[in-house]
Amino acid sequence: MCDDAEVAQGTAAALKAITIEGEAVLAVAARVRDALPRALDILSACQGRVLISGLGKSGHIGAKIAASLASLGTPAFFIHPTEALHGDSGMVTPNDVAVLIAKSGTTAEVVAFGRIVASMGVPIIALTSGLDSPLADMAEVVLDIGVAREADPHNLAPTASAATTLAVGDALAVGLSAVRQFTPAQFHARHPGGALGQHLAGAE
Repeated sequence: MCDDAEVAQGTAAALKAITIEGEAVLAVAARVRDALPRALDILSACQGRVLISGLGKSGHIGAKIAASLASLGTPAFFIHPTEALHGDSGMVTPNDVAVLIAKSGTTAEVVAFGRIVASMGVPIIALTSGLDSPLADMAEVVLDIGVAREADPHNLAPTASAATTLAVGDALAVGLSAVRQFTPAQFHARHPGGALGQHLAGAE
């Protein structure tokens, strides 16, 4: 069991983490404002699917972004960059759009996969804080997910940067659904299960 002082210290760190992440998300909105229209234009013109890729925590966030895009009317899937280098890049077609995530913009597997999709003529949207990185250089548009600091006390774990990445990904999914005038009925067709599905069924 922790003593009262340790619990108090942990609680203070937890609340500070929420504050740091909230401030990071607000800051990222201003930085991506000018690049969002181009990103949404590329996504709305996609004739295939939107593929999302990232490694580590970026990969976990990427899988959620792909799920959000799909539920809001845009065919999307997550592809693990390491698996992509071992054959899964065969999932990609020239009609797709790639959203590649790497905080540094230098993650070897993501950059290598980016080169593969770029060679196929697939446009790349990069979510990165490495604005002068190899990933940024190959992208049609860069969305800056950088943060002043991470939320953990040692400024190491991807926490605030994970929050900004998720926020930008959700922004793309929501913005694209607005461009395409996606309706609640269309959402329900993709989400008939659970409490949300039952609620939508009752509303129709």
